[in-house]
Amino acid sequence: MRVLVVHNRYSSAQPSGENRVVDEEVALLRAAGHRVDVFERRSDDIAARSLLSKATVPLLVPWNPAVRTELAARLRAERPDVVHVHNVFPLLSPAVLAACADAGVPAVATLHNYTQVCPPGTLHRDGMPCSECVGSKMSLPAVRHGCYRDSRLATVPLAVSLSVNRRRWWSGVERFFCISAAQRDILVRSGMPAERLTVKHNFVPEPELRRTGDGEHVLYLGRLAETKGIGLLMAAWDEVAASGGVGVPLVLAGAGPLQREVAAWAEGRDDVHYVGLWDPERCREGVAKSVAVVAPSMAMETFGLVVAEGMAAGVPAVAAAHGAFVELVDDGVTGLLHRPGDATSLASCLRRIIADPAANREMGRAARRRYEQGFSPAVGLERLEEGYRSAIAERSGDGESPSPTGKGSTGSRWGTRASRYGGNR
Repeated sequence: MRVLVVHNRYSSAQPSGENRVVDEEVALLRAAGHRVDVFERRSDDIAARSLLSKATVPLLVPWNPAVRTELAARLRAERPDVVHVHNVFPLLSPAVLAACADAGVPAVATLHNYTQVCPPGTLHRDGMPCSECVGSKMSLPAVRHGCYRDSRLATVPLAVSLSVNRRRWWSGVERFFCISAAQRDILVRSGMPAERLTVKHNFVPEPELRRTGDGEHVLYLGRLAETKGIGLLMAAWDEVAASGGVGVPLVLAGAGPLQREVAAWAEGRDDVHYVGLWDPERCREGVAKSVAVVAPSMAMETFGLVVAEGMAAGVPAVAAAHGAFVELVDDGVTGLLHRPGDATSLASCLRRIIADPAANREMGRAARRRYEQGFSPAVGLERLEEGYRSAIAERSGDGESPSPTGKGSTGSRWGTRASRYGGNR
């Protein structure tokens, strides 16, 4: 298959799970023999623009006519079988969908967050879940609250884009990939066309390292932000420490707006280590040495990469019992779920998952089996190919859905190469 991936890369100042997913999917498809090209913009490039050019960036968020022209010309010249759209904010805009229509190329889109129904894409505001804009045509509540970067002015372009491009998204994309069933349920309830929304979890590459012993630490690996639950984790760990501790330290790896608070909290403590940003190799080592990974997010996460990475390495998770975590973590089997926003519940789960090494090891083995069945490269490739074939069939007017083995009306041309990666399906 010939695939063109469209993505606006997030700033390199903060590690981006979405950038990683895009890069790993491109590598996966290429390794399977597909021809994959990339059409991208980089948010890092904004810094080099003139002041006048920077001032015009918000105007490009709802619509970038130059992108439509450039992408349509490229599509006509290269004639890919399908375009796979990821992030279009802030430099690409939904004009990429018009370019696909201009060139007659089917488009699929991965929905990495909730930007189809919430301007900042989080369904979270002021420390609480928020759905005020879900189902709203104008997204005025987001502007009133300044939901993006705590700024009404910065929120306006996102709200305008969501309002004026809603129908373009719904009609211009043949197949939406939701990265969890929880995300799909919310989007269907918001009015998005259910028949175009399919669940395709993110896959995780086979790790070079897997846990071999009982682990050396509890690991938080992610953005140091209120919505990710870092404040909740600090409160819960203080409860754990006040009751005598658990014998292993908490390691915090990441950066973000609460970095100073986290560093100050960890300073001088033997039971907490703040290590800053880790490179990818160190992240893999840290996960493989974990007693458990912890994901205490306050927001309704659409996925949980660190949970899936822990599963791949045979490490159980402690996660908040909402959003995608309830389908990633089988409570008591592959990890433990705590009541969202409840520090005491989180502290209890942390104690439980460390207190019984034998049970922890069994959870780790179950987590690894869950990874093989749902989040391996083999599964990821198969679901990508199925989604592409479905989109191509819909655009061609065939409309026949591919079978689970990948052999539908268009399957004879491409087949399925998931078996090249081994593992369970």
